[in-house]
Amino acid sequence: MSTISIQTPMTFRGSALAAGRSKTATRLRLTARGRRVVLALAAAPIAAGIAFSALAGGSALASGEHAVPVSFATVSVLPGDTLWSIAVEAAPGVDPREVIADIKRLNNLSSGMIQVGAEIAIPTRYAG
Repeated sequence: MSTISIQTPMTFRGSALAAGRSKTATRLRLTARGRRVVLALAAAPIAAGIAFSALAGGSALASGEHAVPVSFATVSVLPGDTLWSIAVEAAPGVDPREVIADIKRLNNLSSGMIQVGAEIAIPTRYAG
C-alpha cells in the first residue's frame, strides 16, 4: 500500500509587505473621465424626462382660441328612447348613423347607452 502526504504552504501572519503598509482605508479617487461618466449617468433621467414632456405635451392647445363654436338644442330622454329613435326624430331625411355619431361626439358619449331623464344635446342643423 502507498501513502500520500499533503503539505500546505507556510504562511506568516506578519509578512514583510503587510508591515510596510499603513492600516488606513484607501479613498476612492475619480479621474476627470470618471466624474464625467457619473455626471452623465445622473443627468440622463432628468434629460429623458424633459425630452418626453416636450414631445408629449408641447403642442397642446388649451386656450380655445381656434375652437369652432357649436350651437345645439337639448332633448330629454324618455323611457324607451334610444339614440337611433332620437336621431330619426331629429333628422328624418338624414342617415341616422351620421346623426348618432354627431350626437355622441357632442355629448362625449363612449357608447350608445343613455339614461332616462338625461338631457341630450343635438346639433342645431338637425334640430330644425
